[in-house]
Amino acid sequence: MIQSMTGFGKATAELPQKKITVEIKSLNSKQFDLSVRIPNIYKEKEMGVRNLLAKTLERGKVDFLIYIENIGKETSSQINQNVLEGYYGQIKEISNNLGVSEPSDWFQVLLRLPDVLKYEAQELNEEEWAVVSKTIDEAIGQIQSFRKQEGEMLAGLFTGKIDNISALLKEIEPYEQERVGKVKTRIKEALQKIEDFDYDKNRFEQEMVYYIEKLDINEEKSRLTNHLKYFIETMKDEAGQGKKLGFITQEIGREINTMGSKSNHAEMQQVVVRMKDELEQIKEQVLNVL
Repeated sequence: MIQSMTGFGKATAELPQKKITVEIKSLNSKQFDLSVRIPNIYKEKEMGVRNLLAKTLERGKVDFLIYIENIGKETSSQINQNVLEGYYGQIKEISNNLGVSEPSDWFQVLLRLPDVLKYEAQELNEEEWAVVSKTIDEAIGQIQSFRKQEGEMLAGLFTGKIDNISALLKEIEPYEQERVGKVKTRIKEALQKIEDFDYDKNRFEQEMVYYIEKLDINEEKSRLTNHLKYFIETMKDEAGQGKKLGFITQEIGREINTMGSKSNHAEMQQVVVRMKDELEQIKEQVLNVL
């Protein structure tokens, strides 16, 4: 069954000192277009994450995000007290020498100065990554489930539109013989308006047969019926048939356009326009199919 390229997945996990959240969003795209944002501590794992997402999500514009929320008392940054005291002493001395008032909020000033805060480099341990990796798998599972639900909705829409085109194709049939008579009458009336004009009735019938054969749409109807069936069959295949469905809609459109150009009948042309409208709605949504 078909799947949509649109989806969203989110999963969280808690470690003793931090909460990890993974989010994945995807929209339709011709290719696999991936954007990854992860904390520096997990950078060494980024290539593996990219390969996993490419393998499982296949196609679409994908945004992948990991963010960390510290929930413990420990922090990777510390105040360098010696540096802070040095700045404090220098500012007080300059204030006295120049007669400038001291800052009203010392900490706001001092904590912004270079090297007052020092950061400890964090190293990734495999136990933590195992938790993160599991969380990524959960988020991928959610987005895949979302895509399947969207795919079911699209399948229902496509089936309805294909059925509508099939029904409209049957509506054309009563007009086919009617238009032949109208074409003959119109041509005869045009000939009769020409004064002193005589014509060979046998030759006229031969030319009419040739002309009407050019207006025949039986082949187009047969091909269109086959394309409609093929579209439904393709939807039942494994996921990843979006491009194939796009090609089939092009073939459906070609047959509908040919029937329109051959119709030479107002009511038939109106039916063809309605078929085109149904097809356009299919084309818009096929772009979302994986």
